[in-house]
Amino acid sequence: MKVRLSPQQISVVNHVDGPLLVVAGPGSGKTRVLTERIRSLLLNIPGHFRVLALTFTNKAADEMRERLADLGDAKQRTFIGTLHSFCTEMLAERGKLVGVTGMPNIFEQFKDRKDILLKAIEDDPLLKEEIDQEPDAKARGRRVDGWLQNISRIKAHPISCAMIDDELDQAVLEAYDAGLRSCNAYDFDDLLLLAYRLLSGNPKLADFYRRLYKFVCIDEAQDLNEAQYAVLCALCGDSFKNVLMVGDPKQSIYGFNTSSPEYMDRFRDEFGAKVIDLTENFRSSKAVVEVARALDPKYLVAAQLPIDGEKQLLVGNDENDEAKLIADELQRLFKKGHRDVEGGIQPSKCAILGRTRFALLAVEKELRERKIPFYKRLTANHENESEAVDDFQLALRVVANPSDRLHFAAIAKKWKVKEPTGLPDSLAVLDSMAKSSPDTGERSGAVVRAIERIVRNSSRFDLMPAFDELKKYGDSLDENDRRAIYEDVTVFQQEWDQYLRAEGSLHTIAGFMSSKALGATQKATREGVALLTVHSSKGLEFDVVFVAGMAEGTFPDYRATGGRELQEESRNAFVAVTRSKRLLYLTYPQNRQMPWGDSRHQNPSRFLIKAGMATQ
Repeated sequence: MKVRLSPQQISVVNHVDGPLLVVAGPGSGKTRVLTERIRSLLLNIPGHFRVLALTFTNKAADEMRERLADLGDAKQRTFIGTLHSFCTEMLAERGKLVGVTGMPNIFEQFKDRKDILLKAIEDDPLLKEEIDQEPDAKARGRRVDGWLQNISRIKAHPISCAMIDDELDQAVLEAYDAGLRSCNAYDFDDLLLLAYRLLSGNPKLADFYRRLYKFVCIDEAQDLNEAQYAVLCALCGDSFKNVLMVGDPKQSIYGFNTSSPEYMDRFRDEFGAKVIDLTENFRSSKAVVEVARALDPKYLVAAQLPIDGEKQLLVGNDENDEAKLIADELQRLFKKGHRDVEGGIQPSKCAILGRTRFALLAVEKELRERKIPFYKRLTANHENESEAVDDFQLALRVVANPSDRLHFAAIAKKWKVKEPTGLPDSLAVLDSMAKSSPDTGERSGAVVRAIERIVRNSSRFDLMPAFDELKKYGDSLDENDRRAIYEDVTVFQQEWDQYLRAEGSLHTIAGFMSSKALGATQKATREGVALLTVHSSKGLEFDVVFVAGMAEGTFPDYRATGGRELQEESRNAFVAVTRSKRLLYLTYPQNRQMPWGDSRHQNPSRFLIKAGMATQ
């Protein structure tokens, strides 16, 4: 497979030994150079070694795997996936040294984590006394949410927070972790924290991984946080230097998640990395690049596409009028196309981005009313519409992890029966609970039959018979309930198919549930117009992009008051604009109804003014 590369890209692809930092602007082909470097290493460097390629999204990992699909058996010598998935696999294989036995059961949902902490508070007299000092339920809820945030902050800083000075913080963390472990469960932060402890506390094991992976590649390095950088450093030790790091400080927008482009600088200084800048833009039209450069004058473009593209400002009287203008333009583009977009313009080539979901509410309503197809989520955390499939998902969790008392209790509450006691045979307990549930007997019975179809098949783990059982139950219901079950099962089946494609030959319930929690079972592409926040659009590209709600207080967000926050808002705007390949529309409403009912006049965003598309 012959891929055309620029001289800048060739210098990255041909780099072999030693640390390399690649500063890659938007549209500069960073995924291409990463995959072509991996291809070059596997095909041209002699020896028995593997390449570790770590990404920040499953979509990026899927794209890299697809580009390397022609490598055949050589592709088996790579691990391409998110840092969290690599840590999960490492803990599943070697985690006994830090107390992890088998595949980690991940509590990824905020509600589950909060329930664990609430139960821990109830069981701990000190914490209960502390929380009871709050004057009312809302204040207590805010305190608990604050404790959860603090737990994440501590775990995300395994070096700077290695010693916790505050006794209450220590007590909260210990109680929370004890609650998780009593359910044989871990949260996302644990995956990185325990992987760091595993590697830093066991030098021989770290050395094994260094010998296994001769080359390490890190994508989206501007999004590293302390825990992620600590895992990398523990993996590399003092001597391993064959690390390629690719990122763009101008696209660092996850500061709220403790990430920072400073780790690119630390890598350059601490590893002594050579630096290569990729300054071409092979993605965006001249119009898009012009707006991006106005937002960040330091954005240098050495070469770009000879395509004009288009930029437009749409101003609505209010958010409903703004939504109508966007929908009108979409329908015009669907009908007439544009000279700079080959093959016509379909909904899947378009995206509408907002700084927050609030900025997109009126747009969503307008798209729905006009029956313009759209999707809102790229994550695997599909919210089930049917009770039966929701129950089935909970039942899968407890079959995978019989110690999971939290989700056993959730099923018991939904089926209106007593919580099970003792360490159960999951299927037997589910069956007993279903039989004693007069209110949900048919539904719970169908769920148990679906689980039984899985568990009784000892030769291999297969979800398809369970799906058939759920649909059979759906056939007995009215049209709306039946439709909800069929739609949920379809999503579940897509996730199951994705798991089968990605995970080789060994399939388990625990493995599937972990992949689902990590987002690895999501579909890489969706049909319809993408309706996304700027953060969830990161790494994506579309021929046509609308950035809605470009007014002061919305974009930049009203909470961004200081220099650091406003700098990140500016990077958010830069990321939003550079998602566009050809046509860019920036929109805002002159008036907006606030959540509490007041109508407020809106000034155009400072970013519109900076781009020369609006006046103050």
